[in-house]
Amino acid sequence: MAIGTTIAEPSTILPLIVNYFGGSSMLVGFFASLLRGGGVLVQLFAAFHAQSYKLMMPYLRKVFFIRFSSWFFIGITIIIFGENHPDITLASIGIGLFVFSFSAGFAAIYFREIMAKIFSHKFRGKTMAYRQFFSAVGGLLSGALAAWILESFEAPQSYGYLFIISSFVMALGYISFSLVDEPIKEEISKKESSFGKFLKNSYAILKADKGFQIQVGTFFLAYGYLIALPFIILDAQQKIDLDGVAIGWLITTQMVGAMLSNFLWGSLSSNGQNILIAKAVIFFQIIAISLAFNASSLYEYIAIFFLVGASMDGSRIASSNLVLKIAPADKRPIYIALQMNIVSLGMFFSILGGVVLHFFSYFVLYWVSLGTLFIALLLSLKLKESA
Repeated sequence: MAIGTTIAEPSTILPLIVNYFGGSSMLVGFFASLLRGGGVLVQLFAAFHAQSYKLMMPYLRKVFFIRFSSWFFIGITIIIFGENHPDITLASIGIGLFVFSFSAGFAAIYFREIMAKIFSHKFRGKTMAYRQFFSAVGGLLSGALAAWILESFEAPQSYGYLFIISSFVMALGYISFSLVDEPIKEEISKKESSFGKFLKNSYAILKADKGFQIQVGTFFLAYGYLIALPFIILDAQQKIDLDGVAIGWLITTQMVGAMLSNFLWGSLSSNGQNILIAKAVIFFQIIAISLAFNASSLYEYIAIFFLVGASMDGSRIASSNLVLKIAPADKRPIYIALQMNIVSLGMFFSILGGVVLHFFSYFVLYWVSLGTLFIALLLSLKLKESA
């Protein structure tokens, strides 16, 4: 699955595709946010139903099919309409990204619930680190594949081929996970009579748990790096020669950062140091954005994307383990949905970044991103490991 989604990574390939078809910086930010956070709005709705499910896999398989179809659709429309109809192409990309990401809101709830049932607190972090390690290995292959396709074919056909080929690679991952033997869950909650009542009860849970509020706020603001990240590649394009090979290097570097960091994150998580991971990843993000101010060579951008890759995987492990540890078993889907729903709003920070860059400059953009991350770092100091 990692090879598939990394093909249109929001910090490298996707901005270049949108920019090629004449999309503005604001549209780049919107599409990057759409790919990362389009499923935010449906997570609580998914949890409303999922709290009464004994098995999640039947529903997850349906989501997998929808995600494959939408990704394949993007590739086909790019080839059919291409640069002759750029507006239709951009609209089709937006529709495909929306469906792909919208369905992820359901997938995230089902997937984490399955993970919580299969693995204990002690081994969950290490298991996630192993999973992310092999995902990063897949990402390395995707970087090489993307570089070869971009060098071998002319744009925009090359962009279409990226999505089509990666959709089938993605399907292999979906099929593999669909074969997992999921245990039946006995501790389930009775579904409320209406979604409105569910939202009211969910708000009451959030309001009553101060530690959970701090946790949600920390990981929400930790997405502050996304204010700048999708635009770093466009800034680099103006400063250095970014051919297909160079872009492949940046994708590969980000995956190497993710892959190698998982040895550290897995070790820390297995020792119950998830809060330390949260602080470390925010610090990595601060360093990465700071480097972007004066970066003027491929090596400096390689360092930036290496740190970004490392921080992304660490953040996933820390946030997932902390919410699964704090949540009662019968209310677990609600806690997961609340945290993901609120925190994932940070994925739309790229829209803010697009607006800032449109009216100001990269200098202001980077400072806004850094300011948000510094607030997240201060808030992380109040995090407490739950029993």
